[in-house]
Amino acid sequence: MSKPDNATLPLPWPPVIAEARSPFTAVRVATLMLARSRGTRERLADIADALNATHLDWLFERRVVADELLQLQANWFSDFRTTTGFIVEDGDQGAVVTLEDSPRMTGWLERQVAKSHDACRAELSAFAKSDRATGDR
Repeated sequence: MSKPDNATLPLPWPPVIAEARSPFTAVRVATLMLARSRGTRERLADIADALNATHLDWLFERRVVADELLQLQANWFSDFRTTTGFIVEDGDQGAVVTLEDSPRMTGWLERQVAKSHDACRAELSAFAKSDRATGDR
């Protein structure tokens, strides 16, 4: 039996615990919401489970997913001056989310994903320019 060539093995990635208000979390939540059904109530727990199933090297706690969904709801309100299109509310089985079934929701979520991507790039750029020895930027 031969020993594997270490140069061909993929580098392992550490698991990531999703953080609220992180653009890296926001982009994953917004991307998932873009693919979800519209016009039906969905449990927040099911959304968190879907994120964990999609991103196996990440851990999305429900409280973090709730924070990101509430931020998306606030962004929706800021853009459209109404909360009826992006609803986060308490239900009999915990928090539930309902997305408006309209073309404007799809376009709006696409813009949220793009904004989050830009924020991720900016954070990575700032990290690359930082003095890693002292942690200063």
